[in-house]
Amino acid sequence: MARTFLVTGGSGYFGGVLVDRCLERGDQVRILDVNAPSELRDGVDLVQGDVRDADTVRAACDGVDVVLHNIAQVPLARDRDLFWSVNVSGTAQVLVAARDAGVQKVVHTSSSAVYGIPEANPVTEQTKPRPLEAYGRAKLEAEALCADATRSGLDVTIIRPRTILGHGRLGIMSALYDFVAAGAPVYVLGSGDNRYQFVHADDLADACLRAADRAGPAAYNVGATEFGTMRETLEALVESAGTGSRVRSLPVGPARVAMRAASLIGAAPFAPYHWLLYSESLWFDTARARNELDWSPRLSNAQMIVESYEWYLGHRDGEATGSHHQSPVRLGLLGLLKRLP
Repeated sequence: MARTFLVTGGSGYFGGVLVDRCLERGDQVRILDVNAPSELRDGVDLVQGDVRDADTVRAACDGVDVVLHNIAQVPLARDRDLFWSVNVSGTAQVLVAARDAGVQKVVHTSSSAVYGIPEANPVTEQTKPRPLEAYGRAKLEAEALCADATRSGLDVTIIRPRTILGHGRLGIMSALYDFVAAGAPVYVLGSGDNRYQFVHADDLADACLRAADRAGPAAYNVGATEFGTMRETLEALVESAGTGSRVRSLPVGPARVAMRAASLIGAAPFAPYHWLLYSESLWFDTARARNELDWSPRLSNAQMIVESYEWYLGHRDGEATGSHHQSPVRLGLLGLLKRLP
């Protein structure tokens, strides 16, 4: 039986993937977003407005069976006030409106940033969160609101994805793809032997929709099953690209200082999440999602980063959108590294 899904952030990168998957299932879809999508699909309703506005969110939730909540200010925004007002206050508005509208299920997309740098891997749903920067702290506070709503009787499931890749995913990844396309060196911090897990947007959407179909609150960590080190992932990309690009190492300490300094003066597209975690191992045990949701990711790290790069090659001259993840970043001082032999 078809249901009505509200996709908050449905004009953004991952929200758009969710909209497509809901339509493929035959569900009715409504989007809540401050931006209109570049193309509004037939049969999709749009409530255009701010997730922090109570009247707007109430209108969006009216008559909805399931809310897939994805609106968030991502690390590239580098704005502590927006992290809090959108990621926390906006989530509060969605949860209240969903409760008042009698919504059957809310699936909240959180972030692996809530874990910071874990003391041990793999990370499970029982691992204690300890976010290191403003974005992660805001996402953890939003999770606390979800827990409060659950105790009040709302059925809320939390999905924590690893870094999302897939066709259409740009943002900070566009800097990497730009270097590879130019045959320039791409860099790891230190040896690059830190194990780093991604998740494909389609696999993540599948997990979210399976969670939407499952009654009862829960939390799931979601990531690829096949992955390796950061160096191995980048080497798979440059080998596939065949542009002469090579993976090289930078010393961790000086690189972190330089990334932070360049970010503070607006000369490079980095956020604290990037220099704190790029050289660290962080990977999920996804057994709970696989067992309870009967979910299985299809793509490996190598497959998805190659797919993302190939999509970039075909679309890099397109217009930027209002979404950080759908728009290429400005290289700034990073462009200097492209000139190194």
